[in-house]
Amino acid sequence: MANKVAIIASNGGLFDAYKVFNIATAAAATDSQVAIFFTFEGLNLIHKQAYEQLPMPAGKEHFQEGFKAANVPSIPDLVSMAQELGVKIIACQMTMDVMNLQKEDFIDGIDVGGAVTFLDFAQDANVTLTF
Repeated sequence: MANKVAIIASNGGLFDAYKVFNIATAAAATDSQVAIFFTFEGLNLIHKQAYEQLPMPAGKEHFQEGFKAANVPSIPDLVSMAQELGVKIIACQMTMDVMNLQKEDFIDGIDVGGAVTFLDFAQDANVTLTF
């Protein structure tokens, strides 16, 4: 049985995106099955426009130079890598309804589902994380 990693992304800043997609791609690269459930502000991490300009935490702007110097991929690049590695991306239907968002507002290749969809995956996960 393959290892499973279940991640909940409920925050929508740049640092949150790096945490989520760094863990997800690392786990997928080591042959784990990975699913990420994006809810509330976490939906920004997969929103077609928002994920290209996620906010840096106030006072942390100096990290931008560090990301460049360390050749850290952009969030859109990390999202593409995650998808190529088979990471399942689930947008929360309830949150989308509350925010009046449609599947078309998000990157291609996502699933839309409720908490039960994620829980079906997560119930036997070896690792569960929340960001």
